[in-house]
Amino acid sequence: MKQRVTLDEVSAGYAGRPVLSGFSARIPASAATAVVGPNGAGKSTLLGVLAGVVAATAGTVTHRTPVRPALVPQRSAVSDALPVTVRDTVAMGRWGRLGPFGRLSRHDRSVIEACMDRLGVGGLAGRRLGELSGGQRQRVLVAQALAQEADLLLLDEPAAGLDAEARRRITGVLDEVTAEGVAVVHVTHDPVAAGRADHCLLLDAGRLAAQGPPREVLADGVLERLRGLSRQAWSPAPEERAGAPGGRG
Repeated sequence: MKQRVTLDEVSAGYAGRPVLSGFSARIPASAATAVVGPNGAGKSTLLGVLAGVVAATAGTVTHRTPVRPALVPQRSAVSDALPVTVRDTVAMGRWGRLGPFGRLSRHDRSVIEACMDRLGVGGLAGRRLGELSGGQRQRVLVAQALAQEADLLLLDEPAAGLDAEARRRITGVLDEVTAEGVAVVHVTHDPVAAGRADHCLLLDAGRLAAQGPPREVLADGVLERLRGLSRQAWSPAPEERAGAPGGRG
């Protein structure tokens, strides 16, 4: 299987706090990779390394694409107070292609509209990000990532805590872009989502415990731990259960 990214003996972390140590793994192209493991195992740090926002302090990270990866962080990492509209937010996904003084072309605007429609947020284009429900915000952030037209899409628990409609929409779009040739890497505590992936990385204490097909990586003991974490991660917040003004997420 062709590889999109390979990591060889990578170490990485934050000031005074190492997280990944001697980490070696492969990310296959045109496939979905699920990243699983207990809290604190280094899953989010791995996404940061793959995205290039967390520097490796040792080892090598080899990308086999010239296009910068697209990263969708956890919902809690995105401020609700940003005074930007949905369309503005999705348009930010084009900035890397425009340069510091570039203007949106007709093609750019077409990509933005198509990505909003794909995630079902086109009707919210003029709404401010802070006015949306959690599920709606998350779909906007995924649309922003799609607007980058990257070959590698990285998502940190993209559907955790969301309502059923938001989960269905996001999962369907990720399946579609994988079929179109994008390498998708998503952190998840959900054993069902992990089991649907093509490839799986199991992290523990900053190291790779196993990698391969989910049916081989997700042994019974691992599944039980994931199910316990999943019950916490997949409990919708109160505003998700009730729905924010203007519709469900």
